[in-house]
Amino acid sequence: MLSRLTRPRAIALSSLPVIALLAVAAFVPLPFVIAQPGTTADVLGTQEGQPVISIEGAPVRKTSGQLRMTTIVATGPSTDVDVEDVVDSWFRTDRAVLPRESVYPAGKSDQQVEKINLEAMEESQHDAAKAALSYLDEDPAKVKVSLRLEDIGGPSAGLLFSLGIVDKLDGNGAGGDLTGGRTVAGTGTISPDGEVGEVGGVSLKTQAAKRDGATVFLVPEGECADANAELPKGLQLIPVTTLDGAVDALRALQKGEKVPSC
Repeated sequence: MLSRLTRPRAIALSSLPVIALLAVAAFVPLPFVIAQPGTTADVLGTQEGQPVISIEGAPVRKTSGQLRMTTIVATGPSTDVDVEDVVDSWFRTDRAVLPRESVYPAGKSDQQVEKINLEAMEESQHDAAKAALSYLDEDPAKVKVSLRLEDIGGPSAGLLFSLGIVDKLDGNGAGGDLTGGRTVAGTGTISPDGEVGEVGGVSLKTQAAKRDGATVFLVPEGECADANAELPKGLQLIPVTTLDGAVDALRALQKGEKVPSC
């Protein structure tokens, strides 16, 4: 059992390779973390009564459906994991055993790691706004975007932030509502020019998405195999490589047209 899963932290992690080696040390702390599905958050919704996405300088339309960013929860960098934890988690589909250094910078305290993750989230929000405004040909000097999502760190919500901004601003767009009333979840970093980057913990994030009502999951194309590994029944995977491609896929889905698949 997970006897030491203390002070869990919801983090949208990047670059988390799944290990293929089981430690055999029985009585010493092991250099691993245990991860499991974390929370999800609708970027089209509110947090503590405030909109996650606020926009000034351009008309904002009412949206339907949800765009849910996803996270995983991992044991902290200073939390010891023993062989019992590893063995129990190794054979569960809702847990993952990961090398500690693949999740946390070496030699950093819990507080330092939290600061790094929050800074990565802040940077991803800036990049998401740039990518979305560029996609819509909006002038960033006139249109101001503010993003509010507390207690979650890391960069992998970038794609969902960009999609949320596009959905709120594109009132005159040809496709209208992006979700078609669905609950769409996903993960992926975003660059200012709209390139989607790979993240990690994807098979755990699909489980979190399905648990919270999603029927569609957007995944960086290079992580299709990981997403398929423990894919919940009834969750449709759509691989993406760019913001443009993600918008096009959701538009096609809304119209009942063919969309990319894993």
